Amino acid sequence: MSRDVKRKNRGMPPPATFDFDKLPGSSNLTALEVAAIIRRTPGALEQWRRNPDHPLRWRYVDGRPLYRVDAVRDYLDGCDNTVRRPQPHNARGDDPAVRP
Repeated sequence: MSRDVKRKNRGMPPPATFDFDKLPGSSNLTALEVAAIIRRTPGALEQWRRNPDHPLRWRYVDGRPLYRVDAVRDYLDGCDNTVRRPQPHNARGDDPAVRP
């Protein structure tokens, strides 16, 4: 393979350079912009699009996936509700001191 071949950057994009909170909900974002906002790789978004039940909604325009700002906000709001705190080891009952 030639060294001159350009490859997609599959890593984490840098943080967004715009103020996401000031965008109107009807604005569209590219996959790279969304990846920068939610701090995931574009490849993760690509995989999520294969699952039609994934909570992050998108649509295709001219063959490219676009995400509405309000859909990204809804997704992020849902993520805040699903974060669980890890239980301490002894709360599961596997601590030898708890056994009779």
